Amino acid sequence: MSNLDSKAKLRWACRRGMLELDVLLRPFVDEAFDALSDKDKAIFQRLLTADDPDLFAWFMGHEECKDAELNYMVNVILNRVRV
Repeated sequence: MSNLDSKAKLRWACRRGMLELDVLLRPFVDEAFDALSDKDKAIFQRLLTADDPDLFAWFMGHEECKDAELNYMVNVILNRVRV
């Protein structure tokens, strides 16, 4: 799989059922994903397998993700948009 195919698949996976998630995830893939370490890229890809209600709760601060790696990635994404 080429990098372009991989990015296209990631962009597709970022299309969620909630606009709030779309506006966080798509720009992150387009603007920040390439700069991540291989480990962080894998964590991000795993984050995309979570259910929308869980992602929404984590990103909106209603709940903290109990998975330390996923919680770390949620904070990476949130810190990027808070700047």
